[in-house]
Amino acid sequence: MNNHEIDYELHGDDMQFVEVELDPEETVIAEAGSLMMMDEQISMETIFGDGSSNQGSGIMGKLLGAGKRVITGESLFMTTFTNEGSGKKHLSFASPYPGKIIPMDLSEINGKLICQKDAFLAAAKGVSVGVEFQKKVGAGFFGGEGFIMQKLEGDGMAFVHAGGTIHKKVLEPGESLKVDTGCLVAMTGDVDYNVEFVGGIKTAMFGGEGLFFATLRGPGEVWIQSLPFSRLASRIFAAAPEKGGSKGEGSVAGGLFDLLGGDRK
Repeated sequence: MNNHEIDYELHGDDMQFVEVELDPEETVIAEAGSLMMMDEQISMETIFGDGSSNQGSGIMGKLLGAGKRVITGESLFMTTFTNEGSGKKHLSFASPYPGKIIPMDLSEINGKLICQKDAFLAAAKGVSVGVEFQKKVGAGFFGGEGFIMQKLEGDGMAFVHAGGTIHKKVLEPGESLKVDTGCLVAMTGDVDYNVEFVGGIKTAMFGGEGLFFATLRGPGEVWIQSLPFSRLASRIFAAAPEKGGSKGEGSVAGGLFDLLGGDRK
């Protein structure tokens, strides 16, 4: 095993968090800002990239590893949490918006998972968090999530989060599935991924589902979310009052508008 072996427990339903148990000297890595709580004697350290051996050695290797994260729109830095005590310690990571946390044992899916660039939450130290370049140009320009997706590699536990309800679909060899590009959360490395134009000009213009679908072809496993954050955000902004419109202090839309930084002068 190249990764630290960690135990975990999921809590909650719509706003989940994952509680990780660390033995002495065990470490997890996580995105900055995802920590919810932790026991004493757990040390925190900010590092370039993910700290895995895949980054290479020396300062240049670390800079290149961190630079790959910038390409996906993530921070240059990640945070490590290490149990420096003599007994078991616990820490928890929270999902950033309503949805589910999906535990992934990478050793059970051939050591590789491809996911949306903002889906990664935390992982055992040793899991490499890199980028996955789509080989097909169509997927890059029209895939909704951009030309690049995140790639998690290793043989340890990783945790990804998604919005709404999560559905896992197992694709048989040659079986294909069309998915709204925003609803695609993750897939195993053996799934063939491309983006196709919605047929029929009327369907494209008035169907309300966008011009492109992600086409996934098996064999492999796919995880799909019912509520992408982009869809949730667009509905919130659509319900927010315009300047000069209704600004009731007790309105739900007004509260959400304030929460998202709206101007209610």
